[in-house]
Amino acid sequence: MSLLTMIVKMSEGLGKTCAIFFLTLLFSLPLGMIVALLRMSKSKIVSTLTRAVITVLRGTPLMLQLLAVTYGPYYLFGAGVARNKLIPVVIAFAINYAAYFAEIYRGGIESIPVGQYEAAEVLGYTKFQTFMRIILPQVIKRIMPSITNEVVTLVKDTSMAFTVSYQEMFTIGKQIANSQTSFLPFIVAGVFYYLFNAIVDYVMGRIEKRLDYYR
Repeated sequence: MSLLTMIVKMSEGLGKTCAIFFLTLLFSLPLGMIVALLRMSKSKIVSTLTRAVITVLRGTPLMLQLLAVTYGPYYLFGAGVARNKLIPVVIAFAINYAAYFAEIYRGGIESIPVGQYEAAEVLGYTKFQTFMRIILPQVIKRIMPSITNEVVTLVKDTSMAFTVSYQEMFTIGKQIANSQTSFLPFIVAGVFYYLFNAIVDYVMGRIEKRLDYYR
Protein backbone atom coordinates (compact mmCIF):
# COMPACT_ATOMS: atom_id res chain seq x y z
CA MET A 1 0.00 0.00 0.00
CA SER A 2 1.40 3.40 -0.99
CA LEU A 3 1.77 6.22 1.51
CA LEU A 4 -0.84 8.31 -0.31
CA THR A 5 -3.41 5.50 -0.20
CA MET A 6 -2.67 5.01 3.49
CA ILE A 7 -3.21 8.71 4.20
CA VAL A 8 -6.50 8.73 2.27
CA LYS A 9 -7.82 5.70 4.19
CA MET A 10 -6.83 7.15 7.54
CA SER A 11 -8.37 10.49 6.57
CA GLU A 12 -11.72 8.70 6.41
CA GLY A 13 -11.40 8.00 10.12
CA LEU A 14 -10.37 11.58 10.86
CA GLY A 15 -13.97 12.72 10.50
CA LYS A 16 -15.04 10.26 13.21
CA THR A 17 -12.17 11.41 15.42
CA CYS A 18 -13.37 15.00 14.99
CA ALA A 19 -16.93 13.90 15.82
CA ILE A 20 -15.77 12.39 19.14
CA PHE A 21 -13.77 15.53 19.92
CA PHE A 22 -16.45 18.13 19.20
CA LEU A 23 -19.40 16.17 20.63
CA THR A 24 -17.45 15.47 23.81
CA LEU A 25 -16.78 19.19 24.30
CA LEU A 26 -20.37 20.06 23.42
CA PHE A 27 -21.74 17.89 26.23
CA SER A 28 -18.92 17.79 28.81
CA LEU A 29 -18.36 21.55 29.19
CA PRO A 30 -21.92 22.41 30.34
CA LEU A 31 -22.26 19.10 32.21
CA GLY A 32 -19.04 19.90 34.05
CA MET A 33 -20.52 23.18 35.28
CA ILE A 34 -23.62 21.40 36.57
CA VAL A 35 -21.46 18.83 38.37
CA ALA A 36 -19.29 21.61 39.83
CA LEU A 37 -22.34 23.38 41.25
CA LEU A 38 -23.62 20.12 42.73
CA ARG A 39 -20.16 19.52 44.20
CA MET A 40 -20.37 22.96 45.87
CA SER A 41 -23.93 22.42 47.10
CA LYS A 42 -24.68 23.35 50.70
CA SER A 43 -26.38 19.98 51.06
CA LYS A 44 -23.85 17.57 52.54
CA ILE A 45 -25.56 14.58 50.89
CA VAL A 46 -25.52 16.11 47.39
CA SER A 47 -21.96 17.37 47.79
CA THR A 48 -20.66 14.04 49.13
CA LEU A 49 -22.37 11.95 46.45
CA THR A 50 -21.10 14.23 43.70
CA ARG A 51 -17.60 14.10 45.10
CA ALA A 52 -17.77 10.29 45.19
CA VAL A 53 -18.86 10.16 41.53
CA ILE A 54 -16.05 12.52 40.50
CA THR A 55 -13.54 10.41 42.42
CA VAL A 56 -14.66 7.25 40.61
CA LEU A 57 -14.58 8.89 37.17
CA ARG A 58 -11.16 10.43 37.72
CA GLY A 59 -9.76 7.38 39.48
CA THR A 60 -10.62 4.71 36.90
CA PRO A 61 -9.25 4.38 33.34
CA LEU A 62 -11.19 6.01 30.52
CA MET A 63 -10.73 2.74 28.64
CA LEU A 64 -12.65 0.88 31.36
CA GLN A 65 -15.42 3.47 31.27
CA LEU A 66 -15.70 3.06 27.49
CA LEU A 67 -16.13 -0.68 27.90
CA ALA A 68 -18.65 -0.21 30.72
CA VAL A 69 -20.85 2.21 28.79
CA THR A 70 -20.65 0.24 25.52
CA TYR A 71 -21.04 -3.33 26.80
CA GLY A 72 -22.33 -2.83 30.36
CA PRO A 73 -26.03 -2.69 29.39
CA TYR A 74 -25.66 -6.01 27.54
CA TYR A 75 -24.01 -7.88 30.41
CA LEU A 76 -26.18 -6.32 33.13
CA PHE A 77 -29.60 -6.14 31.50
CA GLY A 78 -29.32 -8.21 28.33
CA ALA A 79 -29.81 -5.12 26.18
CA GLY A 80 -28.35 -5.08 22.69
CA VAL A 81 -25.03 -3.39 22.01
CA ALA A 82 -25.50 -0.08 20.19
CA ARG A 83 -24.99 -0.44 16.45
CA ASN A 84 -23.69 3.10 16.22
CA LYS A 85 -20.69 2.97 18.55
CA LEU A 86 -20.37 6.77 18.42
CA ILE A 87 -23.21 7.13 20.94
CA PRO A 88 -21.68 5.13 23.84
CA VAL A 89 -18.22 6.48 22.98
CA VAL A 90 -19.39 10.09 23.28
CA ILE A 91 -21.36 9.31 26.47
CA ALA A 92 -18.28 7.77 28.10
CA PHE A 93 -16.00 10.61 26.99
CA ALA A 94 -18.48 13.33 28.00
CA ILE A 95 -19.02 11.88 31.49
CA ASN A 96 -15.29 11.37 32.05
CA TYR A 97 -14.28 14.84 30.91
CA ALA A 98 -17.18 16.47 32.76
CA ALA A 99 -15.61 15.21 36.00
CA TYR A 100 -12.31 16.91 35.17
CA PHE A 101 -13.97 20.10 33.96
CA ALA A 102 -16.08 20.17 37.13
CA GLU A 103 -13.01 20.35 39.33
CA ILE A 104 -11.51 23.05 37.11
CA TYR A 105 -14.72 25.07 37.33
CA ARG A 106 -14.89 24.59 41.09
CA GLY A 107 -11.34 25.84 41.52
CA GLY A 108 -12.12 28.89 39.40
CA ILE A 109 -15.35 29.70 41.24
CA GLU A 110 -13.79 29.32 44.68
CA SER A 111 -10.90 31.60 43.67
CA ILE A 112 -13.26 34.59 43.36
CA PRO A 113 -13.18 36.76 46.53
CA VAL A 114 -16.31 36.62 48.69
CA GLY A 115 -16.41 40.42 48.67
CA GLN A 116 -17.57 40.37 45.06
CA TYR A 117 -20.66 38.41 45.99
CA GLU A 118 -21.38 40.83 48.84
CA ALA A 119 -20.89 43.87 46.60
CA ALA A 120 -23.26 42.41 44.00
CA GLU A 121 -25.88 41.76 46.69
CA VAL A 122 -25.61 45.38 47.85
CA LEU A 123 -26.13 46.54 44.25
CA GLY A 124 -29.34 44.50 44.07
CA TYR A 125 -28.17 41.63 41.89
CA THR A 126 -29.88 38.27 42.30
CA LYS A 127 -27.69 35.20 42.85
CA PHE A 128 -28.23 34.15 39.24
CA GLN A 129 -27.32 37.61 37.90
CA THR A 130 -24.27 37.74 40.15
CA PHE A 131 -23.03 34.40 38.87
CA MET A 132 -23.73 34.99 35.18
CA ARG A 133 -22.62 38.63 34.92
CA ILE A 134 -19.84 38.95 37.47
CA ILE A 135 -18.49 35.58 38.59
CA LEU A 136 -18.64 33.42 35.43
CA PRO A 137 -16.74 35.85 33.12
CA GLN A 138 -13.88 35.98 35.64
CA VAL A 139 -13.93 32.22 36.15
CA ILE A 140 -13.69 31.56 32.40
CA LYS A 141 -10.70 33.89 32.14
CA ARG A 142 -8.91 32.21 35.04
CA ILE A 143 -9.49 28.61 34.04
CA MET A 144 -8.68 28.89 30.31
CA PRO A 145 -5.11 27.51 30.66
CA SER A 146 -6.42 24.44 32.51
CA ILE A 147 -9.28 23.99 30.04
CA THR A 148 -6.81 24.23 27.16
CA ASN A 149 -4.70 21.48 28.71
CA GLU A 150 -7.72 19.17 28.98
CA VAL A 151 -8.85 19.93 25.43
CA VAL A 152 -5.39 19.09 24.09
CA THR A 153 -5.46 15.85 26.08
CA LEU A 154 -8.89 15.04 24.61
CA VAL A 155 -7.45 15.12 21.08
CA LYS A 156 -5.06 12.31 22.01
CA ASP A 157 -7.61 10.41 24.11
CA THR A 158 -9.95 10.03 21.13
CA SER A 159 -7.64 7.19 20.04
CA MET A 160 -9.00 5.10 22.92
CA ALA A 161 -12.19 4.56 20.93
CA PHE A 162 -10.36 1.66 19.29
CA THR A 163 -11.09 -0.24 22.54
CA VAL A 164 -14.71 -0.70 21.43
CA SER A 165 -13.80 -1.12 17.73
CA TYR A 166 -15.07 2.28 16.69
CA GLN A 167 -13.58 3.04 13.27
CA GLU A 168 -11.86 6.34 14.06
CA MET A 169 -8.46 7.29 12.72
CA PHE A 170 -6.25 5.33 15.12
CA THR A 171 -8.34 2.17 14.70
CA ILE A 172 -7.99 2.33 10.93
CA GLY A 173 -4.25 2.99 11.28
CA LYS A 174 -3.92 -0.02 13.58
CA GLN A 175 -5.77 -2.23 11.10
CA ILE A 176 -3.52 -1.10 8.24
CA ALA A 177 -0.41 -1.64 10.39
CA ASN A 178 -1.50 -5.20 11.19
CA SER A 179 -2.37 -6.07 7.59
CA GLN A 180 0.78 -4.52 6.14
CA THR A 181 3.08 -5.49 9.03
CA SER A 182 4.36 -1.93 9.06
CA PHE A 183 4.89 0.76 11.68
CA LEU A 184 4.37 3.53 9.11
CA PRO A 185 0.59 3.87 9.76
CA PHE A 186 1.33 4.73 13.39
CA ILE A 187 3.74 7.44 12.27
CA VAL A 188 1.09 8.84 9.93
CA ALA A 189 -1.45 8.75 12.78
CA GLY A 190 1.04 10.57 15.01
CA VAL A 191 1.43 13.31 12.40
CA PHE A 192 -2.37 13.65 12.12
CA TYR A 193 -2.76 13.97 15.90
CA TYR A 194 0.10 16.46 16.08
CA LEU A 195 -1.45 18.68 13.40
CA PHE A 196 -4.88 18.39 15.03
CA ASN A 197 -3.38 19.39 18.37
CA ALA A 198 -1.44 22.26 16.77
CA ILE A 199 -4.70 23.70 15.40
CA VAL A 200 -6.49 23.24 18.74
CA ASP A 201 -3.59 24.81 20.63
CA TYR A 202 -3.58 27.79 18.26
CA VAL A 203 -7.33 28.35 18.57
CA MET A 204 -7.29 28.04 22.36
CA GLY A 205 -4.28 30.38 22.49
CA ARG A 206 -6.19 32.99 20.50
CA ILE A 207 -9.15 32.68 22.87
CA GLU A 208 -6.86 33.08 25.89
CA LYS A 209 -5.28 36.15 24.31
CA ARG A 210 -8.68 37.75 23.71
CA LEU A 211 -9.66 37.10 27.31
CA ASP A 212 -6.43 38.64 28.59
CA TYR A 213 -7.99 42.09 28.45
CA TYR A 214 -6.08 43.55 31.40
CA ARG A 215 -2.75 43.56 29.49
